[in-house]
Amino acid sequence: MNKGEFVDALADRLDASRAQADRALSAVLDIISEQLAKGEKVAFTGFGSFEVSERAARTGRNPQTGAAIEIAASSVPKFTAGATLKAAVNK
Repeated sequence: MNKGEFVDALADRLDASRAQADRALSAVLDIISEQLAKGEKVAFTGFGSFEVSERAARTGRNPQTGAAIEIAASSVPKFTAGATLKAAVNK
């Protein structure tokens, strides 16, 4: 399912226009992104949580040449599924 299909499904569930559903989804994603950028955790009980994880600097290899390269430290978003979501997926 891509974003367009998700917006259509959301509009049907909310009995709203596609434009309203698109604005609602965009607002939710923007809020999650803003909170993660601040270093905050966003948790939805039962569904899961989003948080920022730190990756340390490390040495990697260029797969074409085999040369060692330094990979810089970075912050990456991480999602951990909640119990209800896990149960729904595993039925």
